Amino acid sequence: MKPRATAAAGTGRAADGTDVPAGEDGGTRDGSTPDGGGGDGGVKDGTDRPRATGKNAAVRARGGRSGKAAKGGGHLASGLPAGGITWRHRLRRDRTLVLMTVPAIVLLLIFNYIPLLGNIVAFQNYDVYDLGITGSPFVGFDNFTRIFDDYRFWEVLINTLVIFLTQLILFFPIPIAIALLLNSLMSARVKAWVQAIVYLPHFFSWVLVVTVFQQMFGGAGLVAQWLREHGHEGFDLMTNPGFFKFLVTAQAVWKDAGWGVIVFLAALAAVNTDLYEAAAVDGAGRWRRMWHVTLPALRPVIALLLVLRVGSALNLDFEQILLQRDQVGAGASEILDTYIWWTGIKTGDFGYAAAAGIFKGLFSVAMVLGANKVAHMLGEQGVYSKK
Repeated sequence: MKPRATAAAGTGRAADGTDVPAGEDGGTRDGSTPDGGGGDGGVKDGTDRPRATGKNAAVRARGGRSGKAAKGGGHLASGLPAGGITWRHRLRRDRTLVLMTVPAIVLLLIFNYIPLLGNIVAFQNYDVYDLGITGSPFVGFDNFTRIFDDYRFWEVLINTLVIFLTQLILFFPIPIAIALLLNSLMSARVKAWVQAIVYLPHFFSWVLVVTVFQQMFGGAGLVAQWLREHGHEGFDLMTNPGFFKFLVTAQAVWKDAGWGVIVFLAALAAVNTDLYEAAAVDGAGRWRRMWHVTLPALRPVIALLLVLRVGSALNLDFEQILLQRDQVGAGASEILDTYIWWTGIKTGDFGYAAAAGIFKGLFSVAMVLGANKVAHMLGEQGVYSKK
């Protein structure tokens, strides 16, 4: 008579209490089969249904939890709604970031949005000294009617747009060209020196910029004196009304071209160098690589800055124009900002000035939307993406 095999010797116990050798097809206690199948052996209830283990068990477990979540009011095991995270959860999760942005939001409200309430003076016969905002009588759209009936206003608006178009054509491509030139330089030291020299005038005030141009191109400037010393007649570009729009464009280029270069260099730094290597392997020269690799990489940035530039068509530099207004006369140098300052604020007609400011804001919004629509038609994102 053979001795009874123990559990350590490899026996298993079936559901009815009998001992079954581990090598038989009935399966072991843990449900594994002799061939290592891990899940096709006998189950506790003695039926032929295989035990759900491994991947099937995980699927059934997830299904069970989902069913319980559906019966429990639509909440998952983590306590979040079935439809996704709510704004309360986001606020609790990002409360540190929200607290960090509170000072910036407060400053934005104080200096940008609360002053917008003062535009009510555009609909009043505003008296800043005696009546104030609360006591000044409402006149409706009379101030806007005065603007549209003022022929001088339209002359100033056209002159502003002419100066803007001159700067857009002559100034806007220059930062792109400088960025392409710096990007092609192999020496990092030379690139850094050139970028620093070009970027330095951005920190100069308009008073200093106008003074430098006066000393160079004025009637007593260096260029005029050099011409007289060599038997030629001197000139004074600073008092030439016909040359004024080109003069202010040259000043803007010298002062702010370096600022735009930084933006385009940052865009060029993100271009994959493998594209240049692949183009070179295919036989593309320097100009071909710039035309087919560099410029397409700059297109989104160019479109965005162009839309923003068009939106600020009426926002020329007030200080730059005002410093040179008396030298060339108001007929050539008057822009919308200086006209509002002269006819509105300086004479005390604040209602007229506020109405002109509202017109300027609405015109700028229309320009941004129009330029952004053109960018979408050309396949670019612009200020905001097309839905």
